[in-house]
Amino acid sequence: MTVITAIATLGGLCVLLALLLVLADRKLQVFEDPRIDVVEDLLPHANCGACGQPGCRSFAEALVGGRAQPAQCTVGTADSRQAIAAFLGVDVGAADKRVARLACAGGSNVARDRALYRGTSSCAAAATVGGGKGCTWGCLGLADCATACTFGAITMDAHDLPVVDEEKCTACGDCVLACPKDLFSIQPARHRLWVACRSALAGDEILADCEVACTACGRCAMDAPGLITMKGNLPVIDYARGPLSPVPTERCPTGAIVWLDEHQGPVKGAAAHPVIRKGPRPAART
Repeated sequence: MTVITAIATLGGLCVLLALLLVLADRKLQVFEDPRIDVVEDLLPHANCGACGQPGCRSFAEALVGGRAQPAQCTVGTADSRQAIAAFLGVDVGAADKRVARLACAGGSNVARDRALYRGTSSCAAAATVGGGKGCTWGCLGLADCATACTFGAITMDAHDLPVVDEEKCTACGDCVLACPKDLFSIQPARHRLWVACRSALAGDEILADCEVACTACGRCAMDAPGLITMKGNLPVIDYARGPLSPVPTERCPTGAIVWLDEHQGPVKGAAAHPVIRKGPRPAART
């Protein structure tokens, strides 16, 4: 009799718990709009974060919820953005293309090493011991950024300097995290006026280590008052002031401030000394 009672009690508890679970499921169930799955299928599944969301699923939820526009997916094709807009019955919208930008132009042909680094071929590893480069703010050229870029948007040029392909760049920010010198940042592609230097020194002495470094002469700020101000021995561009033009680059003696042409790449002003050295710059004598 005791065994039967125990079995009946357990059976009753199981039934009660099952009923409670059913009631809880109905009470706590969160409705998910089926359109989210459709929109997600139309996205590129890059999960790059260029849209401002942590992944394509989150972006699909934001689109269906009216908190985002299809144009914010700068990685997808124009056709996919139009398809999403048509499916949801909304405008495609507009969004600035954003890209990664490097604040350094000190390749091996213009920047001098003051020590020979021998160790793991990694910027992060080299940075822990100084890296050997004369300019302590400059790019170490060991391609951590290119390795981190899963979209193939960064390649190393002949002078060990990263080059960003704006068409392939998704503004995911992986290069920003990978660079131990904090030289990368995500910028709207329309910000064509760019300071390609992070040196905090002033005067021509810095040119002994890098021929294209900013010497803090301030000529660009004089030629673009309000748009450019000198802070910490570097020109800072207030992009909100605009309009932007190549004018502030014209009198820069080193080419530290450039105009990033969509087709030609970095364009220096007329006063910049031309770089004619093709091979590595000789190391400093000790």
